[in-house]
Amino acid sequence: MYVPREVESVLFTREQLGARIEQIGDELTAEYADKNPLFLCILRGAAIFFSDLVRAVKCPLEIDFIRAHSYSGTKSTGNVEVDLMNIGDISGRDVVIVEDICDSGRSLAEINRALSECNPRSLKTVCLLDKPSRRAVEFDPDLTGFVIDDLFVVGFGFDCDGKFRNLPYVGVYSGN
Repeated sequence: MYVPREVESVLFTREQLGARIEQIGDELTAEYADKNPLFLCILRGAAIFFSDLVRAVKCPLEIDFIRAHSYSGTKSTGNVEVDLMNIGDISGRDVVIVEDICDSGRSLAEINRALSECNPRSLKTVCLLDKPSRRAVEFDPDLTGFVIDDLFVVGFGFDCDGKFRNLPYVGVYSGN
């Protein structure tokens, strides 16, 4: 297995990630079996998790994409930019927001605020990772893959300045 020198350790293996994503997929299948939900991927970090997750959901669904950005390198800027990318009319829809990580909570709180203004029937947030120790605003995801300590992670869609997204695991970034 390729582990770049900047990765201090592997936090979650491909197998651990796959097993947890299947469990989340089963939960979402049971909840949305007869509802045709819209799954929204927050680009770019959630793309790999999103792809695996929607394949783990065994009921009809639709997909679309939005952007939110607040990081520069390993630090959050504190400012959240949300681009709904012309997702169309979501009023009366069941919407599942899929994000890679809930850190400060700012991005997800802002995305939820923006989408709530579009009058969906329901909004649910699913995150692969949750870092509750870093919360700057009151926000908790509805479903979480794993809760982690205050670590900067890369791989499986997580990056540092665009690098390491393609690693098939989640690793702790050392920067060395």
